[in-house]
Amino acid sequence: MEVIARDGTWTFDGDVLRIVPGRDRGVHKLRKALGELVVPLEAVAGMAFEPGRKGGRLRLRLRAAADPFSQAVAGGLADSAADPYRLSVDGGRAGVAEYLVDEVRNALLLEQVPDGPCDRYLMPGPPVPVSASAGDGTASFDGERVRLEFNWMANSKKEEAGPQLFELAEIAGVEWAPQSGMGYGCLRFRLKSGDSRLTAEEDPQCIAWGIQKEGGLTALVAAAVVARLPHPAAPPAEIEAPSPEPAQAEAPGEDHDTLLRRLRELGALHKEGILNDEEFATAKQALLRRF
Repeated sequence: MEVIARDGTWTFDGDVLRIVPGRDRGVHKLRKALGELVVPLEAVAGMAFEPGRKGGRLRLRLRAAADPFSQAVAGGLADSAADPYRLSVDGGRAGVAEYLVDEVRNALLLEQVPDGPCDRYLMPGPPVPVSASAGDGTASFDGERVRLEFNWMANSKKEEAGPQLFELAEIAGVEWAPQSGMGYGCLRFRLKSGDSRLTAEEDPQCIAWGIQKEGGLTALVAAAVVARLPHPAAPPAEIEAPSPEPAQAEAPGEDHDTLLRRLRELGALHKEGILNDEEFATAKQALLRRF
C-alpha cells in the first residue's frame, strides 16, 4: 500500500511504515536530512486522514517514547512543514490515503498493538556524527560527546565561557524548542551537575536562535543525543548511574567500510545542500577522528 505526494512517499507492508521524503526543492530541509524513516507497527498509536479543500493530510501518531526524534522535539514540529509524520495529499490521492489509514488501523487491531507509552525506543535516532548551526552557535555530537561553539552573535556570557564540551555521561537531558513569537528557539543540554538558571540567550549549555523557526538541523542533534541517553521508562538507578556497556556498544564496533560509507553519506548531504560547508566540515572532522 503506497501513497505518493510532493513531500514524500508512505508505504505500508503490514509490518512497517516506510516514510521517504520527497526530493522537490520545496520539501523542508529537516525532512530531507532525516532521510527514510522505518516505523515498525508496534511503534504506531494511530493514523488519520484530515480532509481539506484541495485534498487533505495524513497524520501519523506514534506511541509515547517510541521514537527518540519525537521525544526530542516534544510536539514542537506539530503543524509544521518540517514534521516528518504528516503528509499533504492532493485531491486525486485522497481515496488512496484513506485506504492506507484503514490498512494501518486494521493491522493495529489484528496485532493488538497497545497505544500506551513504550518502555524502550523502537526506532533508532539519527546517525552520528551530526552537526547543526543556528543563531548564536553550532552544536555537534559524535556519539560520545557534545560540543557547543559560539559565534559573533553570542551573548557576552557565552563568549566568556567559550566552547563547551559535554561527555554523554554528564548529560541528564535535552531540551529543544522552536522559535515562537518574540522568544528564542533553543537547544539546551541539562547536566547532572545542575541546571543553569540563565536564559537561553545567556546559557553556555545552550544555543539559541531568534529567526529560524526550527533552528536548522538542531532537532537532529537533539534526537541523536536523546537516543543514546537512558529511555524515559528506565529504572531510576539506571538514569542516575548509567552502565558503560551501552556506550561501548554504540561506538567503536564500526569497521573502516562503515566509516567510509558514512563519509560518502556526508558528502551526498553536502552536495545536495542539506549540510552547509561549516556543518559538513565539522561532521567530517568528528567522523575522521574515529578512524
